[in-house]
Amino acid sequence: MPRKSPRSRRKAGTPPRVPSAARVRSAPGKSRARPARAARSMKGARPVVPARSRARRPAQRLRPAAAPGPRRARAATPDPVRVRAVLEQLREAYPDARCALHFATPLQLLIATILSAQCTDERVNIVTPALFARYPDAAAFANATPAELERLIHSTGFFRQKAKSIRDSCADLVARYGGEVPRTIDELTALRGVGRKTANVVLGNAYGIASGIVVDTHVARLAARLGFTRETDPVKIEMALMPLVPREQWTLFSHWLILHGRAACNARKPRCSMCPLSPHCPKIGVTLSQ
Repeated sequence: MPRKSPRSRRKAGTPPRVPSAARVRSAPGKSRARPARAARSMKGARPVVPARSRARRPAQRLRPAAAPGPRRARAATPDPVRVRAVLEQLREAYPDARCALHFATPLQLLIATILSAQCTDERVNIVTPALFARYPDAAAFANATPAELERLIHSTGFFRQKAKSIRDSCADLVARYGGEVPRTIDELTALRGVGRKTANVVLGNAYGIASGIVVDTHVARLAARLGFTRETDPVKIEMALMPLVPREQWTLFSHWLILHGRAACNARKPRCSMCPLSPHCPKIGVTLSQ
């Protein structure tokens, strides 16, 4: 049976279709606006919301940037007049200031300074006579048996690490300098087990060379209490003190502060009533004094 065409299947009485209006083609590069879809009439269906126009929104008001936090105030340079007054009082109070460690050669002072870490000078002076008699030169220290060396310095504390530092530094002295202690800060600090503090002690007291200021616990504490610096790192404290003190007094300045810290300016309860520096001291950090 032949298949009928769509026109032949059209019911009688149906008006013919009228062609719709011609499409309006958009210009190249421009999108054609689409009409909004009608809302659905199905039960429970969400209505279709027309798309929002793409008109440019007003610029949002930007919040002001938060104010930067307070910057750390730079430490003010101490008054030179006050610094000179402090140095003069220290010189008058301790005219015989010198190194508290006993030594006869630069090598002996180097060994004694290594032993003085976390130990009193009195204890080191008790240990060193027998130690120097047993090991007279750098080669003897370099070839020392670790167990025997540790036994001789046991009472100074941290004896294993100190014995290693002594043996290593003396081995470097023998290999590089013929067993002699060098005279520059760079050569000394290049030795194994020797830091800047030890090098300054040796140069200032054995050779009379002002290479820097020795910063130990007393020097660090009194420098802060006197208002000379706010630094807490030993090297930074040294760099802050060096411009304040004349170069020829660098070695004595350390001895003065060490002696004053032991005699009057205690850590917990300083004797401010009898301190000759009291008129020139801001007493930073002092909460209780005698």
